[in-house]
Amino acid sequence: MKATERYWLEVSASPLQPEALLDFVRSDRSGGIDMFLGAVRNINEGRQVSGLSYEAYPAMCEKLLAEIILDAMERWPIHKIAAHHRLGSLALQDYAVIVAVSSQHRAEAFAACRHIIDEIKHSLPIWKKEHYVNHPSQWVRCNHTH
Repeated sequence: MKATERYWLEVSASPLQPEALLDFVRSDRSGGIDMFLGAVRNINEGRQVSGLSYEAYPAMCEKLLAEIILDAMERWPIHKIAAHHRLGSLALQDYAVIVAVSSQHRAEAFAACRHIIDEIKHSLPIWKKEHYVNHPSQWVRCNHTH
């Protein structure tokens, strides 16, 4: 976990706690708070999913995630950002990733939150293995830019 006054981030096997991230980004000056929660769903590309596994090198991911967050703070007038990506085995409806952003207005919070989650999915070297009900498990979308 890495935290400063303006951002908090983590890539770990710890269960994700939306309230903790929301509490971190709240402030009296923030009129817009946007939160994205990514949960494990039961179907992907026509196959019934029973769960997921994520693997990564947390220190490298946290370094890259900090860069993504700092980039968002340069692009938009953001007050605070919190992000946590889960590793390990996850069951259906477990949260896999959460991003929370606060700003004076909603438009900036929405834009920054979307940018951060898109960059997490595109850039972080986190590998996802889907476990299926009637098919062998399979690594999916494991190509990253870094």
